Amino acid sequence: MCLGGAAAGALSLALPQSALAGAQIEEPLIDSVRTALSSAIQNKAPPIPEFGDTEARMAYLRWLGAMSERLKKKLTDWPTRKEFLQTVWYESRRSGLDVSLVLGLVQVESNFRKFAVSSAGARGYMQVMPFWTRVIGDSDPSKLFHMQTNLRFGCVILRHYLDREKGDLFMTLGRYNGSRGRSPYPDAVFANQRVWAFKDRED
Repeated sequence: MCLGGAAAGALSLALPQSALAGAQIEEPLIDSVRTALSSAIQNKAPPIPEFGDTEARMAYLRWLGAMSERLKKKLTDWPTRKEFLQTVWYESRRSGLDVSLVLGLVQVESNFRKFAVSSAGARGYMQVMPFWTRVIGDSDPSKLFHMQTNLRFGCVILRHYLDREKGDLFMTLGRYNGSRGRSPYPDAVFANQRVWAFKDRED
């Protein structure tokens, strides 16, 4: 499935010239929150989509085809692109997040670079700060360069911030980026979220 001219133009306009990665700020967590986040991170379930019926599976495959076309210039290898999209879809849904929001955030944070490292030390696709591996992981920050680990940490952390901000996405994104209350980062993510939005022809 190919993008139309207008959508392709929007994609090129929304691509940041350099990643706007910031840094999540380490904050104290109460024991129950720490335990819940740690449990969410440690679930080793593989990111394999499961569907209740054929139509749900077909809708997913249409989404996968559309997103693959849009992402082709960033991730040229089909197996890598498929694994990335399948994992983003799985981890977004697992955390109750809109997959287009997560894709928009990945674009702004790392521009889809697996081994991106910010000046603050944030790592990988979703630019997760290494302190999170100590707080809720196994204290091995090198794992943040593993695709599923990075996307799982990023989605779990984003969900945590969304809950803390009582559903306010603007403040959530600012907290994720370490720029809470300032508009450039949330605005950039929202702009890229629109690029990754998917309207199923069957809707």
